[in-house]
Amino acid sequence: QLAYNIHVNGVLHCRVRYSQLLGLHEQIKKEYGSNVVPSFPPKKIFTLTPAEVEQRREQLEKYMQAVRQHPLLGSSDLFNSFLRKAQQDTQHVPTEEVTLDIWLSSGQKVTVNILTSDQTEDVLDVVATKLDLPDYLVGYFSLFLVREGVDGSLTFVRKLQEFELPYVSITSLQNSEFHIVLRKSYWDMAYDADVMDSRVGLNLLYGQTVSDVERGWILVNKDQHRQLKSLQEKGSKKEFIHLCQTLKYYGNVKFDPCVTDFPEKDCQVIVSAGNNELNFHVKLPNEQMKEGSFKVTRMRCWRVTSSVSGVSSKCEVKLELSFEYLMSKDRLQWVTITSQQAIMMSICLQAMVDELMVKKSGGSIKKVCVQLRVSTHFLDSPDPNRDQTIKLSTKLNSVSLRGISASNSANDISSDDFHGNYAFEGIGDDDL
Repeated sequence: QLAYNIHVNGVLHCRVRYSQLLGLHEQIKKEYGSNVVPSFPPKKIFTLTPAEVEQRREQLEKYMQAVRQHPLLGSSDLFNSFLRKAQQDTQHVPTEEVTLDIWLSSGQKVTVNILTSDQTEDVLDVVATKLDLPDYLVGYFSLFLVREGVDGSLTFVRKLQEFELPYVSITSLQNSEFHIVLRKSYWDMAYDADVMDSRVGLNLLYGQTVSDVERGWILVNKDQHRQLKSLQEKGSKKEFIHLCQTLKYYGNVKFDPCVTDFPEKDCQVIVSAGNNELNFHVKLPNEQMKEGSFKVTRMRCWRVTSSVSGVSSKCEVKLELSFEYLMSKDRLQWVTITSQQAIMMSICLQAMVDELMVKKSGGSIKKVCVQLRVSTHFLDSPDPNRDQTIKLSTKLNSVSLRGISASNSANDISSDDFHGNYAFEGIGDDDL
């Protein structure tokens, strides 16, 4: 009997069998009715041929994607608890009390007591309680998985989602460079006013802003640096934040150096996301430097694709984020970024689109953070530790994400066109 690897962002999330997925399907059907649930691959009496194995994998992948994309099923506790339990079982982590370190942007470490089976929302609540963060502000913050380099550089891997267990996610990596960080999860600086009304919220936002300045994520000239230093010495936290709000790249997430094909092929680029746009700081082949930005409201759609190169244990996964951009009234052009953080970039784009959607529908600032629909991206990736994996294709499946309406109007925003993706990989019993 086969088992299937489900990968999240190229990392193994869990391993499940057909019978487990069938059980999930039956539960969903019982809870929500047959007319709501997507069709499920039927049982087979005889042993599957290799072609049938691949066909079933593709059908299961489509089924999981269809469930995830369904507005009711995808956010259901039934579906997410299935993935959480599968993650815990795959990593062989028993349910028990443990301590977990959560880092603040200021560098302060908060150690909380949790269960290994606590989901992301539960852990966030425990952290908020320990910090005395008011309940109404909890939704303004999220937990992020980051990787800290030996030079202190910070690489954002992903936002922890509701279908995973933070303790299991961080310990399964078995790498001390990875940390879980508490950081604001919204993009529009207008929400800062709510956060700064709370003493704890103000301290968290101030710590994050100071960190962003020190890391060079916020662009500061010498005069502004002197002003900020003076405000720091006076302890004027609100004034410090207000000044930073006027500076370039405030509130942005900065990504590691990568490569783009705009304005020409093989350009080195530093990308940052914020203020409803992607910002480019490009180094052209002739060493000339250029800056530019791409607004999410002018992106017709975007997608993340993956490919694999190399053989056996030395294979490498390459990720690309491509978006179709309205350069002028009647001219659309594809722009591609090659980066291992491509999925994180697309998550940022989707979050900015979601905020615009809430504003467009008249949603209030205080409700926006809890209304945001989580963007989920699942990619199949090779597992170098499993030489006998039944290969289902010679390269990774492309993952298509729709961020903006597919209409010709660049201002027509529709989150319904976004699709998260699961990827399945079949493995034999001997590999378990």
